[in-house]
Amino acid sequence: MPTTVRAYGALEAHGPIQPVTIVRRDVGPHDVQIAIRYCGICHSDMNFLDNDLAASPLVLGHEIVGEVTATGDQVTKHAVGDRVGIGCMVDSCRECANCLRGEEQYCLNGHTLVFSSPDRDGTITQGGYSQQIVANEDFVLSVPTTLDAAAAAPLLCAGATVYAPLKDWNIGEGNEVAIVGLGGLGHLAIKFAKAKGARVTVLSRSDRKRDDALALGADAYYATADPDTFAALENTFDLIINTVSGSIDVDAHLSLLALGGALVNAGIDREPVTFNMYNVIRNRRSYTGTHFGSIRETQEMLDFAAAHNITAQIEMIAANQINEAYQRILEADVRYRFVLDNATLAD
Repeated sequence: MPTTVRAYGALEAHGPIQPVTIVRRDVGPHDVQIAIRYCGICHSDMNFLDNDLAASPLVLGHEIVGEVTATGDQVTKHAVGDRVGIGCMVDSCRECANCLRGEEQYCLNGHTLVFSSPDRDGTITQGGYSQQIVANEDFVLSVPTTLDAAAAAPLLCAGATVYAPLKDWNIGEGNEVAIVGLGGLGHLAIKFAKAKGARVTVLSRSDRKRDDALALGADAYYATADPDTFAALENTFDLIINTVSGSIDVDAHLSLLALGGALVNAGIDREPVTFNMYNVIRNRRSYTGTHFGSIRETQEMLDFAAAHNITAQIEMIAANQINEAYQRILEADVRYRFVLDNATLAD
C-alpha cells in the first residue's frame, strides 16, 4: 500500500521549506524502498523555488543515502539492508540513442528527475528531504560501506558532476587540471583530480581560500583578480573545470588551455555567455559543459571514491535548519557541503 511519510517541502514558489507529509507509492515489481538517512543540500535545489512549483508541496533533495527496507519480487540488483543511494534522476525513456549508450542523463526524451518531474504513474516526483523514497532498481546506486554515509551523500550529485569531465577527458598522470571555484563542487574536484594523478591548480577570485585549497591537496593556487595570473598560466592546462554558478571571463580562461584542452562548465551561469571564437580555434581548444553522471558512471565514481577514501567535507544540519542553510549557501558560508540528517524529520 502507498505510505505517508514526513518530509520538508515548499508550498509555494519563493516560499520557505517547512514540515509536510507526502505519499510514497507502493513497491512495484522492480522497485526498491529506501529509508533515507542523509540527503545533501545542493545549490541547484534552490533554483526550483524560483518558478511555479510542479507540485505543492514540493520536496527537494537529490543526494540521497539510505538503506533498502523492501524490494519488489523481480528486483535483482539490491537487497534489504543494503546501503544505497539516489542521485539526480530516477528514470529515463531507456529507448533513445543516448539511453541505449548508457548516458541516461542526456536522455533525448527527458530523464525523470528525483523531484519535480512527471513520473510514469502521472504523479510528480518528490525528493530526499523525506523519510523514505521508492525508486526503480536500475536508478539506485550501491554506496560502499567503507565510506562515511553522511559524507558520501554529496557524491551522488557533486561528486558525479566533477568526476564526469575527468573521465571524459581521460585525465591521469602528467595532466594539468585547473579548478575554478572552491566550494561544494570544487573541493571534490580537487580530490578526484589528485586521485587520478593530475597536477591540480585552484583558481579563485582572491587569496582567501588559498590555505584551504592546499590543505585539500591542490598543488598550486592563483587569484584570478590578480592581473598577472592569466599571463603567468597561459597555455598551461589540459582541462579546466569551472564550478562557479555565475559569470567568469570566458576568453581569459580559454587562454589558459594547452593544445587540445577543454574548459568545461559544471556550474550554471544563467546569463548569456559570449567569447571570441579565435580563442577556441587557436590551440584547438574546446568550450563545453557537463551534466551529472550517468548511472554507470556514478557507480564507477562511488567505487573510485571508496578505493581512494574520497568523501565531501560536510556540515550536518537538522530539518528545521534547511532555510538557514539555503541562505548560508547564497552567502558562500559553508565548508563545503550541508547534509541533512533525515532522522530529524521525525522531531
